[in-house]
Amino acid sequence: MKNLKSIILILMLALSSIAQAKEYHVSKSGNDFNNGSIEAPFNTISKAAKIAQPGDVVTVHEGVYREWVSPFYGGMNDRNRIVYQAAENEEVWIKGSEEINTWKRYKGTVWKVEIENDFFGDSNPYQEIIWGDWVTSTYGRDHHLGEVYVNGKALYEIDSLSKLFSETALKRATDIEGSKYKWYCESNQETTTIYANFNGVNPNKELVEINVRPTVFWPKKTGINYITVRGFKMCHAATQWAPPTAEQIGLIGPNWSKGWIIEDNLISHSKCSGIVIGKERASGQNLWKRDQKKRGTQREREAVFKALQLGWSKENIGSHIIRNNTIKDCEQGGIIGHLGCVFSEISNNHIYNINVKKQFTGWEISGIKLHAAIDVLIKNNCIHDNHRGIWLDWQAQGARVSGNLLFNNEDQDLFVEVNHGPMIIDNNILLSERGILNASQGTAFVNNLIIGNVQLRAASNRFTHYHFPHSTKVLGMMTVILGDDRYYNNIFAANNGSLNKSQYYGLDAYNDFPTASYEWKSTGSLNNYNKQKFPVYIDANLYLNKALASNIETNFVENKTLNPEISLSEEDGSYYLNITIDESFAKVKTQLVNTALLGAAFQSETPFENPDGSPVIINQDYFGKPRNTETPMVGPLQNLKVGKNKIKVWGN
Repeated sequence: MKNLKSIILILMLALSSIAQAKEYHVSKSGNDFNNGSIEAPFNTISKAAKIAQPGDVVTVHEGVYREWVSPFYGGMNDRNRIVYQAAENEEVWIKGSEEINTWKRYKGTVWKVEIENDFFGDSNPYQEIIWGDWVTSTYGRDHHLGEVYVNGKALYEIDSLSKLFSETALKRATDIEGSKYKWYCESNQETTTIYANFNGVNPNKELVEINVRPTVFWPKKTGINYITVRGFKMCHAATQWAPPTAEQIGLIGPNWSKGWIIEDNLISHSKCSGIVIGKERASGQNLWKRDQKKRGTQREREAVFKALQLGWSKENIGSHIIRNNTIKDCEQGGIIGHLGCVFSEISNNHIYNINVKKQFTGWEISGIKLHAAIDVLIKNNCIHDNHRGIWLDWQAQGARVSGNLLFNNEDQDLFVEVNHGPMIIDNNILLSERGILNASQGTAFVNNLIIGNVQLRAASNRFTHYHFPHSTKVLGMMTVILGDDRYYNNIFAANNGSLNKSQYYGLDAYNDFPTASYEWKSTGSLNNYNKQKFPVYIDANLYLNKALASNIETNFVENKTLNPEISLSEEDGSYYLNITIDESFAKVKTQLVNTALLGAAFQSETPFENPDGSPVIINQDYFGKPRNTETPMVGPLQNLKVGKNKIKVWGN
């Protein structure tokens, strides 16, 4: 009877909370002393963020809001969250910048503005520099967190006033012409002076903005759970470098919380990272760089165990959804995170122009860069024109990368580093010259189209964690020797003439690092998983152009007569895959890939399965269409026809 009363009381409280939920409105014509109704809206989003309670909705109307939104409260659960949304069909910008229209001509096309330091509040981005663990180069000079924008386009910082007068381009930048537009700053105890060469443009007659705030939508407290952020355009954050061994702050993110949904937003021009679902400060703050006592990898190992002591678990952290966003023009990463990304979904995002200015570099740069991507799903994203596409580093146990389009990425489309598996890479279209860099083990590559090289890198001195299945709890630690991988039903179409049939996987070993010293042998099937260390299973792949099958593969097709003419074309914002096929595609003796075939990863002893522990089956193609269960088509697309195919693979 008592249990029944308790249940009734809980239901009544939940219904009461929902019934009392409010919708607050924010408008540029409003006033923060109003009550927030549609008739009397607030003037700032921050005002609503101070009072919104679980179940409430904050609707923001058209305009530019220059503020750091820091929610005071979070939702209770996924059904009773706090929603921040742009009003339907209204353009709402949230900016970390301020407009500056008091420029004075300094000399020629160079202008200057002097600003009192109080203008920046607690943090002056023109006094703070890019700094942190794994920043590998700032090219011999400091780079500040500040930035100068003209009509939405970022200028390039230079390190002396005299260099402003030169139109010398930064040759490593992607936009050579744009790199001629430069700025320089000087700051003392009282004022900050910014100089900029606007190349003949009068900055007081254009929209000129400068970074002021360190972030745009970020709770100052941790544990602000179940927030939805929807439909905004957000830009101009003076974010700091976000390595896995420090507090990671992005233009937007949950700050060590659970259950956020970030959807349908445009996110651009963060100095470092766009969306961050990463680590908090207490588990480590750049100790490698600060005290030089231990290497960064050891500090990262310590951060994992410290985080566990701080409550890092599925109950408290992660389970975020990041979908349908456009993320661009950030210099470290589109989506970044260590530890805080666990159990999340990243889907249908368009991520491009990451690290194209190239004014600094480091080991954390990618369209998506995650550490500890436990049971994370990365699906149906379009990722291109970045330094690197997707980089899953350490503990990507249970991660799945499925149905993504990647192209024109500089280093690799996909880098999987020092993971122990299981991890599934399926139905992806990888079109960059460098397709995959594999420095992990226990990975299944299934039904992918890969036109670049697959490269290998051993990591025998890197002890990294593996976990109990579908949990943050650490089961053990071990080095990565390579192997224990599965390659089924893929199309390899590399055009690199250096491929050697004797090389593992039949593809190019990574030239700059030692390859594995083991002799790899086929055991025939998972039923023969026996005394050999880390056997590899390679079956039913198609090799085109100059790609060659490995010497351990027995069931494959090599087609050297067909010119597949694989290319990608853009039309009205959509991308089309062009590919020519012949009868050889149907001659590959494939089978449907599932948990029974894949078995378990060696080190973690965890099956290749869904996050809920149910068996996985790769029975859908890139578009989610059913595969032929008896003879599934090789590669990511089920319904290719003999001859020329032109298929829309991204866009409306």
